[in-house]
Amino acid sequence: MNQTWSPQSWRSKPVAQAPAYPDDAALAAAETELQRLPPLVFAGEIRQLKASLARVAAGDAFLLQGGDCAESFAEFGADMIRDTFRVLLQMAVTLTFAAACPVVKVGRIAGQFAKPRSSSVEVRRGQTLPAYRGDIVNDIAFTPEARVPDPTRMLRAYHQAASTLNLLRGFAQGGFAALDRVQDWNQSFIAGSAQGARYRDLSHRIEEALAFMTACGVTAATAPSLQQTPFYTSHDAMLLPYEAAMTRTDSVTGQWYDCAAHMVWVGERTRQLDGAHVEFLRGINNPLGIKCGPGITPDEVLRLIDALNPNNEPGRLTLIIRMGAGKVGPGLPPLIRAVQREGRSVVWSSDPMHGNTVASSTGYKTRAFDRVLAEIRDFFAIHRAEGSHPGGVHIEMTGKDVTECTGGAQAIAEHNLAERYHTHCDPRLNGSQAIELAFLLAEEFGARRTLAQAAE
Repeated sequence: MNQTWSPQSWRSKPVAQAPAYPDDAALAAAETELQRLPPLVFAGEIRQLKASLARVAAGDAFLLQGGDCAESFAEFGADMIRDTFRVLLQMAVTLTFAAACPVVKVGRIAGQFAKPRSSSVEVRRGQTLPAYRGDIVNDIAFTPEARVPDPTRMLRAYHQAASTLNLLRGFAQGGFAALDRVQDWNQSFIAGSAQGARYRDLSHRIEEALAFMTACGVTAATAPSLQQTPFYTSHDAMLLPYEAAMTRTDSVTGQWYDCAAHMVWVGERTRQLDGAHVEFLRGINNPLGIKCGPGITPDEVLRLIDALNPNNEPGRLTLIIRMGAGKVGPGLPPLIRAVQREGRSVVWSSDPMHGNTVASSTGYKTRAFDRVLAEIRDFFAIHRAEGSHPGGVHIEMTGKDVTECTGGAQAIAEHNLAERYHTHCDPRLNGSQAIELAFLLAEEFGARRTLAQAAE
């Protein structure tokens, strides 16, 4: 690969999933305006996340990455941001206690606007229009006017992301994330859950640990970390005009950073080795993710690692496995063995959502909670067998009480989907399902610790 790189060098490569903007001058004007605007995140924060992910790669921490399938302009609001952040905190506290290690919290938020599509067009009742590619590109309404890609939407996405980040920083540092407050939320979840009794013992043990800390004088007043938490943002770096316009040179190191998010990833449909997305990502110093579906080969994984992390920097790369329940068993072990054989440092994360999307009998896309859980459990079991670290999970979820995924303790059935099906793209776990998933993952961590102790 040619080593000459700039934030614009991707333009010489084939660009997958690119919107067909009708006005080049309008696109250039929007990019110029973005380049003038302040960064959304800062190089120092990005380096802190990379250091935390290096701990995950070493087996000393766990990555929790979650949030909306696709953020929308219409549903934007303080309550939406607060509820998603709250659920991620609840999940993180449960996993931290069960795994006995730090949990690195990364949201799919403040930038997750663009969505890849399997077809560039959508057909309804005989009418063919451009596909909806996320609010940063066009509108979901099925009209010719709405589906025209509009570059000024990138500016609206930027300003929404800035407002979101401002609120997230306030929540993370202003006391909303206090450990005792989060534990109170979890107890409320248990009290209202149909399977709450199953999780009550773990919750009580967390409560006892907090009481012990208080008795020892470890409180929010003496340990500010008990009411603050690091929180980072991430999104699919699909829309390269936006990502390139948000790329800045760090004044401290002279290195390039994509300041639209702390972490970005390349998707299943955009990770071509000779493509524009890999070309862009190889030159920025953010932590990167690579989505790995059931068709990826060990050779392709190693070549992507060579392209995106040639210096084998810990914390630089996260391999996000999205194969589907039943497919991760045959697909994942060869990848782990190849990476271990070559001595590459990566974070292994499970995305149990995208490989388990199906069409329901009622016409809605959905995901079954049991299949989501099954893929994660297979992911954990395979890593245990291969002697590697199952470093994280990557889920699409919302803090709202939607009915988009079937199953869970709420026993959402296919006929319930229409009640609160609000997603603009793919189905998400609701707040209760996401927290339930965290408690079930905690049981997996407990089982692993028991086996490890027995082996000793």
